[in-house]
Amino acid sequence: MHWALWKRGPAHCSRSGPVASAGPAVLGGDPEMLRRFAASVFSDALKLPASVCLQLEASLIGTPAVWSNGWRGALDAALGPSRSASTSSGLKFWKPTSNGQRSRVTIDRSSLWKGKPFKTLTQGMSRTGGRNNSGRTTSWHIGGGHRKKYRIVSFALDKTLEGQGGVVERLEYDPNRSGNIALVKYKQDPGQPATHTYLLAPQGMGPGDAVISGPGAPIKSGNTLPLANIPAGQRIYNIELTPGKGGQLCRAAGCSATLVQKGSDGWAVVRLPSGEQRKVLIGCTATIGTVSNPQYMNRVVGKGGLTRWGGRRPVVRGVAMNPIDHPHGGGEGKTSGGRPSCTPWGKPTKGQRTRKTKRTGKFIVLSRHKAKKGSGR
Repeated sequence: MHWALWKRGPAHCSRSGPVASAGPAVLGGDPEMLRRFAASVFSDALKLPASVCLQLEASLIGTPAVWSNGWRGALDAALGPSRSASTSSGLKFWKPTSNGQRSRVTIDRSSLWKGKPFKTLTQGMSRTGGRNNSGRTTSWHIGGGHRKKYRIVSFALDKTLEGQGGVVERLEYDPNRSGNIALVKYKQDPGQPATHTYLLAPQGMGPGDAVISGPGAPIKSGNTLPLANIPAGQRIYNIELTPGKGGQLCRAAGCSATLVQKGSDGWAVVRLPSGEQRKVLIGCTATIGTVSNPQYMNRVVGKGGLTRWGGRRPVVRGVAMNPIDHPHGGGEGKTSGGRPSCTPWGKPTKGQRTRKTKRTGKFIVLSRHKAKKGSGR
């Protein structure tokens, strides 16, 4: 049923039954009618997921006062008077004003900094379009997208700021990564300007929080310490693989690893989100906590244009190409490829392992494949 019909009222609705024929007064006085109405409008008219419907139903039934303005007031209370509605879950659910908006779910960034980034910690980014210096395509599906500047995020432990306490000034959106970043201010000696740096923000961090890095830092979310100073069982992210190089593991939104054990041989064992257990030098650093923006995985793009804004071009099937472009190409009419699935260069796909593990396999204590089999996933 179209959104506009629900906004006009029950007289214009084609749905039959007591929900469609009930008036606002009846709906406002009967909790069962409220529940049935909410279930119908959210799941049918707005095409929202079942989990979202349950949240909105509970909020409406728990506050019957929103029905004082009738159907229009109830819907605006649930979805907001504007084009979108933010919820406490950190997601923004858009009204179905068009086909592209109908199922769109984005991240609620109302709590983030709305101004420009810190100028001295930004630099320009040149576009490659996936081409190398010879003009040949080396990375497919890259091109276009919105202009953006690179934020210089400090993934490594800065020796000049080791042991100094910093204060989080604000949280910012970074278009180059899924997690949020924090602008931290470090006070210097009197007469010297303060030092600012960008850090990968953990969950729960906010403006005014204190941040300190170094071997003597307390075990607190956002602090960076060597693995030797972190207790076993602690959640960590931004994990180094080479001391001093900077964090390389667990930097995406909502990611974290677990420090399993620390051995006397100079190695620590870390359990990664994939289930893999890997040996890391005990002198490498990691940050306490979990990366911010955990709802990133629940967003729904809704339309292809949003993907193009991010700089990602369409993926073309091999069977739709010519024989010169792909092993699956060619044929009379529509064909299935005629051979096992492979890449344009003939490497097998569909799960066959192609990574050479001779150099790094010695650091893997438990493979992610064996971990999944053991857990029954």
